Amino acid sequence: MSFSCSVLFGSFDTKPTETYESLDSKKLHEAADRALDHYLKPPTPKDTKRKPSTIYHVGEKVDNETLLVNACESLASASVMLGEFAGLMDMPHRNMMLGIQSVVMLGELAVNRVLDNLDPQG
Repeated sequence: MSFSCSVLFGSFDTKPTETYESLDSKKLHEAADRALDHYLKPPTPKDTKRKPSTIYHVGEKVDNETLLVNACESLASASVMLGEFAGLMDMPHRNMMLGIQSVVMLGELAVNRVLDNLDPQG
């Protein structure tokens, strides 16, 4: 036994309707959009000057070479810590830690290259 959709659900009114049937519904739609934007739309950044945190502060007068040397030493320390920590882990976490160590080492190599470029005789 087969049924047509019109038998099961009745006939559907296929008359096209306009989005805004009246001016009041248009105002209601605009109000709904404003409410959704207010609660769901992320705020746009304002034209305010960025104020960095002063908890960890690098002085403005510190030269680039000193900053790069410090970055290189920090990356080297992180690489050693990751390598030792990886030795304490089982697979596959060990492989993940060694991968992170490799990325840190690449950063260290890049910083060292910049230092060499700044002072080739150094």
